[in-house]
Amino acid sequence: MASRITPHPHLMEQSIENCTNCHRICLETAARHFHGESAPRLDEALVRLLLDCAEICRTSADFMIRGSDQYEHTCRACAAICTHCADECDRQGEDPYLSACAEICRRCAASCREMSGATP
Repeated sequence: MASRITPHPHLMEQSIENCTNCHRICLETAARHFHGESAPRLDEALVRLLLDCAEICRTSADFMIRGSDQYEHTCRACAAICTHCADECDRQGEDPYLSACAEICRRCAASCREMSGATP
């Protein structure tokens, strides 16, 4: 069995912070849809993706905070979902909320990718 390399505590703390921020921003962005904001109108698939992204970010942060041996798995999934969410937010055009969401999703994806041991 291969030994696992423990990440530097600073890297894990940064990843937890990125996951927590991404969770919040994705939820806030999805909430705009439920509050009836019309510009831009978010389609149902994007709202579901925002909620999926928020949930995997919360889960990944939880796994890291409590020191789960399985955090690499959640971080790998988180990186993939955050990347997809960022791409979809960018496809919506110029909107400051969606741009901010795409930016934090990319930041979270990069740190989770690093935490999972995956390469970009």
